[in-house]
Amino acid sequence: MKIDDKLNTLPTKPGIYQFLDPKGQILYVGKANNLRSRVKSYFQKSRYLDPRLMIMVKKVSDLEFIITDSDVEALILEANLIREHKPRYNINLKDDKSFPYIRITAEDFPQVFPTRRRIRDGSHYFGPYTNVKDMRNALATLKRIFAIRSCKYNLTPDIVEKKKVALCLDYYINKCKGPCQGLQNKEDYLHMIERVKEFLRGKTSRLQIELEKEMQELAAEQKYEDAARIRDKIDVLEKYRNSQKIVMSDSKDRDIFAMASEDDDACAVIFKIREGKVINRVHYYLSSVLHKKPDEILEQFINQYYTRTEELPREILLMEQIERHDIIEKWLSSRIDRPVKIIIPKAGEKKKLIRMCEKNAHYLLEELKLQKMKARNFVPHVINSLQRDLRLSKPPRRIECFDISNIQGSDPVASMVCFINGRPKKSEYRKFAIKSKSTPDDFAMMREVIHRRYSRLIKEKKGFPDLIVIDGGKGQLSSAWSVLDELKIADQPIIGLAKRLEEIFFPGISDAQMLPRTSSSLKLLQQIRDEAHRFAITFHRQKRKKRTITSDLDQISGIGPKRRNDLLKKFGSLKKIKELKIEELKQKGDLPDKIAINIYNYFHINNNSSENTR
Repeated sequence: MKIDDKLNTLPTKPGIYQFLDPKGQILYVGKANNLRSRVKSYFQKSRYLDPRLMIMVKKVSDLEFIITDSDVEALILEANLIREHKPRYNINLKDDKSFPYIRITAEDFPQVFPTRRRIRDGSHYFGPYTNVKDMRNALATLKRIFAIRSCKYNLTPDIVEKKKVALCLDYYINKCKGPCQGLQNKEDYLHMIERVKEFLRGKTSRLQIELEKEMQELAAEQKYEDAARIRDKIDVLEKYRNSQKIVMSDSKDRDIFAMASEDDDACAVIFKIREGKVINRVHYYLSSVLHKKPDEILEQFINQYYTRTEELPREILLMEQIERHDIIEKWLSSRIDRPVKIIIPKAGEKKKLIRMCEKNAHYLLEELKLQKMKARNFVPHVINSLQRDLRLSKPPRRIECFDISNIQGSDPVASMVCFINGRPKKSEYRKFAIKSKSTPDDFAMMREVIHRRYSRLIKEKKGFPDLIVIDGGKGQLSSAWSVLDELKIADQPIIGLAKRLEEIFFPGISDAQMLPRTSSSLKLLQQIRDEAHRFAITFHRQKRKKRTITSDLDQISGIGPKRRNDLLKKFGSLKKIKELKIEELKQKGDLPDKIAINIYNYFHINNNSSENTR
C-alpha cells in the first residue's frame, strides 16, 4: 500500500506512529491524540516544517502505527520505542547505559551493590547516578549504618537451614548478623532493607529518629556497647545529611528540571530534592535537537527520563510550560497512586532553584563542547612518536595494514585492519578472498588486494589513510607501491614491516630503517601487524574448514548443495553427522533410506577400509 493510501485510512484514535525509510529503518517515532490529523500534517504543503523535518519527510517511504487506549499509553509507548530504537530524527539521550544504579536484589536476603545493567527480575534500582562519587558515598554510608551482607550466595531456605554457607569475617566484626546461618531471620533482614530503601529515597530524618530511639532503649537496658555502636551510626548519618545542601523550607519531594541547548546538542539537569535537601544532581546530554523548541526538548526528555527511574516525586518544577503536561501528570500519578503536579514557578525560592538548575545545564553544555574540541585536536603521544620516527608530514591518525594468509597457495586470503589514533577500529576491518592466483605468489596477491581496496576508495570518493603498512619486506612493499602508482595515488605514506628483524622499508630506498626495540612507535607497528596477521589467519581457517566440510559431503552420492546445507543446519557440524547411525540419519535428518546408508558407509565403511589398506 502506498503511503498516500495509508494516510487516508489512518484512524482518528490516540496512538503512536513510526516513519520508515526505504530500507525499513525507523526514522522517527511520535505520539498523537488523533493519529490521522497528526500524521497527515507532516505532508501538508501549507504547514511549516523546520529544515530537519523537511529532510526527514523526503526520506519517508512507509509508516506504521499502533493504536492505544489512552494518551497516557501513547506517551509511555513512544518513550519506550525511542529508547529501544534511537531513531535518527528523535531527541535521544546519550550515554544512558554508562550511568550506574544501586541495585537491591529480589531475594529472601537481598544484596545491595552498584550496577550498570538493569535486569527485570523484581529488583529495585536507585539512580541513575551521573556522578559516581555521589553513588559511592551513599553506598559507603549505607554499609556503615546497616548490616548488609556482602556475600553473593543465593541464601534459599534450604541453604540457610542446612548451614551450607560458613560465617565470614563480616559477622565477627559486626558488619553482618549472619543470615547465612539463620542467626538473623528473614523478617528482620527485610525490615532493615526497607530502611535502606528509605535512606536511598532521601528519607533520612525518620531513620535518624528510629536509631536514636533504639540507642536509648539499649542504654536503658544497660547494653552500653550496643548503644555505642548505634551512636556511631547516628554520627555517620548526621555527617551524610549535613553534606546535603538545604534548599527548601518544607519537606515535600520535588524534581527540578532545566536544560540548555546549542546547535544539535543539549544538556538536561535534574535536581532531586527530598526532605528539603538536594540528594542528587543528574545530568544527561541529548542529541538531534537542532531546530527543536526548548519546551519540546524538555517534554521529550521528561518522558524518557521517567521510563528509566522508579523514584517519583510529588512535584515537578520546570523552567517553562510543556504541551502535554496534563498527560504526563496523569501517567506519573497512576504509577504512585497519588497526585503528581507539574509547576512552572514565577518567583520565590522555587524560581531561584530553577535558575540554579539552568546555570548547571549551561555549564555542563560548555564542558561538553570543550571535550569535543579537545577530542578533535587531541593526538596520542604514540601517534606523534610514529610521525617523528617515520618522518611523516602529518600524524598518522588512520593506519591501514595488510597481510596475506595461505598454505602452499590453498584458500588464499588477505586481511586489512584499521587503527585510528592508535586503537583498533573493528568496524573498518576488511577480508579479501584472493581471486587472481591459486599458486603461492604473495607479491601478486598483495597487488590484487591493494588494487581492490584503493580503486574502490577512488570510485566511492573516500579519503585515504594517513599510513599504509604492508606485512612483509621489499618485495611485498614494491608490489603495493606499484599499484598505487598505477592508480595515480601520489604522496601516499606507505611502509613495509619485515618480521624477522623488525626492519622498516620505504619505497625507493634499499636500506631498511631500524627503530629501537623499546620505542612506542615500533610497539604500535608490531601490534597493528600482529592484529592483521591474526585476522587473516582466522579468516583462512574459516574458509578452509568450510571447504573441507563442503568437499566431504559433496562426494557422497545423492547429496547436492541444498541437502548438504540442510544437514549442516540440522546437525550443526560434520562431526555430529559422522557420529550418527543409519536410523538416526533417517529420522532426525529426514533422509531416504538409500542416502542415509550412503552417508553412513562413506564415513565408516569406506574410510575404515582405506585406513586398513594403508
